[in-house]
Amino acid sequence: MSPTSMKKLLSLLATSILVLATHAQTSPYAGDSTRAIKALSEGDIARLSSGHGMGLARAAELNSYPGPRHVLDMADRLELTETQAAELNRVVDAMKSAALPLGRDVIDREKELDQLFTSKQATAEAVLQLTREIGRLQGERRAVHLNAHVATVAILNAGQISRYNELRGCDSPESAASPAPHRH
Repeated sequence: MSPTSMKKLLSLLATSILVLATHAQTSPYAGDSTRAIKALSEGDIARLSSGHGMGLARAAELNSYPGPRHVLDMADRLELTETQAAELNRVVDAMKSAALPLGRDVIDREKELDQLFTSKQATAEAVLQLTREIGRLQGERRAVHLNAHVATVAILNAGQISRYNELRGCDSPESAASPAPHRH
């Protein structure tokens, strides 16, 4: 092989390696094929298993409906009364009690869906059935978290909600308006 041919071959090989390396680094699925459940990261599974909202209540949060867990974390700065804290703890407990089994069910259905594809048994009907069930479960999880925010508004006064918005960075002009009358 001539030196010129060798240079061309090495150049082609180097370019091919660079293209493959670049593709491997930029693939949105890099590393996901080794997950236990392909559609869920380990973090997703942990958050679903522990009842976390995972951003499901953002519509409430950004419209002056504080999250009960966050309110309790700011109890001193919001000057919560003992009664308010006790009521908020009940809201959090009820939210977790409802969210935990739903999160476990989402994980189980995602595992079933993954297994359909892993086993090459996926059919349009089976996929539709499982994805509808996952959607229903996710919708119920979202309602649980949103309704905890609704319950929280009924416990706080307008000043506490305003302060919460300020502390959480939700103090845009649109979120400054109070969503509803408050008991306290």
